Amino acid sequence: MREVARRAGVSVGTVSNVLNRPNIVAEATRDRVLAAIEELGFVRNESARRLRQHPDEPRPAARARAFGVVVEDLTNPYASDVARGAELAFEEAGYETLWLSTDHSADRERRALELLAEQRATGALVSSVEDGPDRIGRWRETGMCVVLLDRAGPDFCSAQVDHVAGGDIAAAHLLSLGRDRMVFVTGVPEPQPVAERGEGAARTLVKAGGGDLAVLTQDGLTPSAGRAAAHRLLALSPRPTGVFCANDLLAIGVVNELIHLGVRVPEDVAVIGYDDIELAGSAAVPLTTIRQPRRELGWEAAELAMAEVAEGSSHEHRQVVLRPELVVRESA
Repeated sequence: MREVARRAGVSVGTVSNVLNRPNIVAEATRDRVLAAIEELGFVRNESARRLRQHPDEPRPAARARAFGVVVEDLTNPYASDVARGAELAFEEAGYETLWLSTDHSADRERRALELLAEQRATGALVSSVEDGPDRIGRWRETGMCVVLLDRAGPDFCSAQVDHVAGGDIAAAHLLSLGRDRMVFVTGVPEPQPVAERGEGAARTLVKAGGGDLAVLTQDGLTPSAGRAAAHRLLALSPRPTGVFCANDLLAIGVVNELIHLGVRVPEDVAVIGYDDIELAGSAAVPLTTIRQPRRELGWEAAELAMAEVAEGSSHEHRQVVLRPELVVRESA
């Protein structure tokens, strides 16, 4: 706080007021202090603050035996399965797990990591929505270890799925069924793993001589976005014979709406999803999909994080890459 005060040209008491009672600080002064906090990467020690306010409480340990799992959307069954896999590994080793969702927002991601740093968490597994892993590297300066979850970065440990291979598998399966008029249905915001699925499918289609992969981009990666996509698919000329959806939620929406509109799946249009969530087998036509090892992904990331903490300065970053697999049901 003294460094922040010097940088902003104010007293330590003013910095404290900005952190705890910002409404009593003049806006210009508050802005200077906040700018200094951002420049210096200052994170308040919440345990120390509580100790000052409640001096009779037991003194906290240097670090909480807890890890955060920061994912983009906990309402997506894929993300909650990954978080559960991590939680099981942490629980076995005696750590608590905090689940946090960013809702695809870089600002919410920063706030989640700030919260973990303030609470003195041991570390975090992060599906980063920032512009590359460098932006989250500063959180390691607070003493937390950070492992990338389904992302890659040379200066981080990471656990990820080979999504380019997953897109390749999906496109190859549709081609094996003779469905070369292929469309990739995706949505915004489009996370890096989703974009990689499209890249893999496009590459495979070109190699097979099928030309460029058509892409339909919806305003989300949800069943309702999939239902809207079904109408756009039927408006295309010529009509596609194969549809690869960026995730199962989109695919379930597409399949259910196509059936509602009188289109036969897979006879008229074959549809393949991605993730193999539990609902995949419950669509109007059980969904053929690409299975991600979701819980294994979370488990592997947690193991990397705990190894980094245990090994200390001798630790060398490792990257774990898991391969997805095809699950054939009835939709393709």
